[in-house]
Amino acid sequence: MSTRIFVFDTNVLLTDPAALFRFMEHDVFIPMTVLEELDAAKKGVSDLARSAREVSRRLDQLIKDASAAQIEAGIPLHITSADSVQESSESGKLLLQTFGSSDSNLPAGLPGNSQDNQILSAVVTLKSRESNRDVTLLTNDINLRIKAQALGIHAEDYYNDKVLNDVDVLFAGYQDIDLTPERSPSGKDFTLPAKAVPPLSPNEGLFAGNETSDEYIVTALSEEVRCKPSTSFYPGHQNVWGIHARNREQNFALNLLTDDRIDIVTMLGAAGTGKTLLALAAGLTQTLDEGKYQEIIVTRETISLGEDIGFLPGTEEEKMTPWMGALVDNLEVLNSGAGAGEWGKAATLDLLHKRIKIRSMGFMRGRTFTNRFVIVDEAQNMTAKQMRAIISRAGAGTKLVCIGNIAQIDSPYLSESTSGLTYVVKKFRSWSHSGHITLQQGERSRLAEFAAQNL
Repeated sequence: MSTRIFVFDTNVLLTDPAALFRFMEHDVFIPMTVLEELDAAKKGVSDLARSAREVSRRLDQLIKDASAAQIEAGIPLHITSADSVQESSESGKLLLQTFGSSDSNLPAGLPGNSQDNQILSAVVTLKSRESNRDVTLLTNDINLRIKAQALGIHAEDYYNDKVLNDVDVLFAGYQDIDLTPERSPSGKDFTLPAKAVPPLSPNEGLFAGNETSDEYIVTALSEEVRCKPSTSFYPGHQNVWGIHARNREQNFALNLLTDDRIDIVTMLGAAGTGKTLLALAAGLTQTLDEGKYQEIIVTRETISLGEDIGFLPGTEEEKMTPWMGALVDNLEVLNSGAGAGEWGKAATLDLLHKRIKIRSMGFMRGRTFTNRFVIVDEAQNMTAKQMRAIISRAGAGTKLVCIGNIAQIDSPYLSESTSGLTYVVKKFRSWSHSGHITLQQGERSRLAEFAAQNL
């Protein structure tokens, strides 16, 4: 018998339905309140509802045909697939709450009618019944962990779904590197031994610390590192739908967005760094001017503070409009120099709206986007599962751009280290057809820049 018992909170199971089987050498305990919360969350087509149903199916497979006495004693934990239960040589047991708990287990200030407090009451009772074993509460809820510690219950965060332990080490997409003129002739391709430079990734930006401040892009990695000069999109050079790069990170982003070799681009950055504007400008140039793509698809996760998207009237595109304020604002910027006079601008804006399609995340399942330029806005609010679903929609000739700010996550079930956007940045880092850049400098206005740094 294992000396440890892990008690699962609902949020752990919803974020990772397979969490039960990551502690198979120990016993796991499911309070009755968690089963009630799973039942309440299972209705609907959201990602959380699908996770709740998956957890319920796995639990059903584990306890199927078990008697009440067997459930009270504990059900052996086995990995479950969609159609079968796979035996495991050594495993702990699944323990469901079969005993009652009382408010008297809790301090007077913690009434048991709260679902979190019901979980705490169950854990306190479990500890008294299993006094010779270590009981640990697993929860992503910070406040529940605080209350548990105050009651003498050992509580831990769930770490398995975290992509990184520290987001400060997340891949930035570029490096400052000391390249002497002898090692990197200005404006020319060059090759260096891999041992002579820090570890690099495909399509990573290199900012040379020489007198000319040259910028390069890694094109190939093996025993040697091949680099090429980046295209200049600074004022006085090329532009993308009338947009010039205002800093070196933006210049590198435009290189990635216009490179046919790259199928997926991820961009991180605070508000005002130009993520949406650069992505739209690159999409419009390659769709309308160069004809590489049939149209631009824009989507985002609809995390709101009020009613769901289904509450809103109108078509799918009309329902999505309230969440697409940033798109409209950036289209106005891109259209500011189009045509002569108001008639010309109005005609261009009408054309842009016809070639830019707004799609809801909830209607993506089963679709395939071929020869499209797809922009996933506010991607920091998406789970790893949602990101996999979106990326797998990409057909031949499609380019995917995922943008977001992991410091502004609205979902209560995600953090910087568990966001789907963080997941994609890490997983695609070493793929030769992907690119990433973290935009650092705000370009919205000096007021916005000061506010971002000081407020």
